[in-house]
Amino acid sequence: MLPTSFIESLEGVEGFDKLAFEATHESGEQVTSVRINPSKNKWTPINVSPIPWCKHGFYLSERPSFTLDPLFHGGAYYVQEASSMFLWEVLNQMLSTDTKGLKVLDLCAAPGGKSTLLASYFADGLVVSNEVIKARCSILVENSTKWGSNNMIVTNNDPSHFKSLPNYFDAILVDAPCSGSGLFRKDKTAIDEWSENNVRLCSQRQERIIADVLPSLKQGGLLIYSTCSYSKQEDEELLDTISDNHELESCEMNLVDSWNITTTQSNKHKAFGYRFYPYLTRGEGFFIAAFRKADGGDSGYYSEQKLASLSKSEQETISSFLPLSTDYDYFKQGDSIKTIASEHLLELQVLAKQLYIKKAGTEIGTIKGKDIIPHHELAMSLLPLSNFNTLELDKQQAIQYLRRQDLFIESKTGWNLITHNGLPLGWAKVLPNRMNNYYPQAWRILH
Repeated sequence: MLPTSFIESLEGVEGFDKLAFEATHESGEQVTSVRINPSKNKWTPINVSPIPWCKHGFYLSERPSFTLDPLFHGGAYYVQEASSMFLWEVLNQMLSTDTKGLKVLDLCAAPGGKSTLLASYFADGLVVSNEVIKARCSILVENSTKWGSNNMIVTNNDPSHFKSLPNYFDAILVDAPCSGSGLFRKDKTAIDEWSENNVRLCSQRQERIIADVLPSLKQGGLLIYSTCSYSKQEDEELLDTISDNHELESCEMNLVDSWNITTTQSNKHKAFGYRFYPYLTRGEGFFIAAFRKADGGDSGYYSEQKLASLSKSEQETISSFLPLSTDYDYFKQGDSIKTIASEHLLELQVLAKQLYIKKAGTEIGTIKGKDIIPHHELAMSLLPLSNFNTLELDKQQAIQYLRRQDLFIESKTGWNLITHNGLPLGWAKVLPNRMNNYYPQAWRILH
């Protein structure tokens, strides 16, 4: 049962239809959608229909067991709510087609759906994916690792910390923590947790988050604000609060009528927002708006933190293990050896000086005597791995591997890249009398 006070709070909101809203939530219908990883391209959609506002998004005819699909674990696709994929269309309309060198921040990023979308959209740019809650940052690292992009840096910082990077980002996404009413249909616990007081608290938090992070957006930069809430306090009223306190220009979108997305405007400043209702669009409740920053100065100078470099012998060992072009630079973090695209090295040094970084570049592995233990990140990455012996598994064998169970398959001794349908899943070391499974313990399939 939907809270009476919640239904009453939506009376008069643009696009709200009480009878249709209640009927949709009583129907029990669930919509399943995924977004393909264009850089891995190992998943063939069957019995799907396209999501019109995201070229890599698809609706599924039924919900499969993603846990038992090796391609899911290999990062071939991401299970993402369809309405939130509208972010792709916002970027299409608000940015030029040339995204090379652009820097974008996903401020409230866990579990990583929108960050992986940004990593695909800004394939030749840099994505900083931040999560303030340490526990949630772990799943963000996992999902970004599986996606494989070398252009993502994961940070664990409070929004206020980004003030130390004035006029730095070309675009910032604030998918703000909210009261969650847009998820009532798929998450019944969200109904029990909803309250008018929580809406007020969320609105205050959203206002503070925007104020904290906005100084790091360049003049002319794009601010995208979104919630999975229907409440005006967190949506249209928040747009007015943003406009009251900051030099921002609202951005209007061009919509296709058949998408049935509801255009709305704030009362005071007439800032544009876009609402998704489940009885009009195939997806959950969602709200999104975009602004251009009118003020701001030059980026200026940012101090850098020098990264630990490799010794000559380490450089030679790694280069023979994983030959890379001169487009990549190596650095160390503890005993781990990592690589990052040379075009992002300077930005990593700047970010490392100001922020707490959880993941950057791709971890190649660690040197142990004359041996190198490859890291799981390397297997998941988009780096060239053709010099490694591959061991192709069928689905049943792949699930055994992902459960971290023992495998008894003949293969070339040494490190083997485990694959399924040609998609890397991780590492195994083949010895004369056994095979050691190196799939990460914390990521294994438990059930």
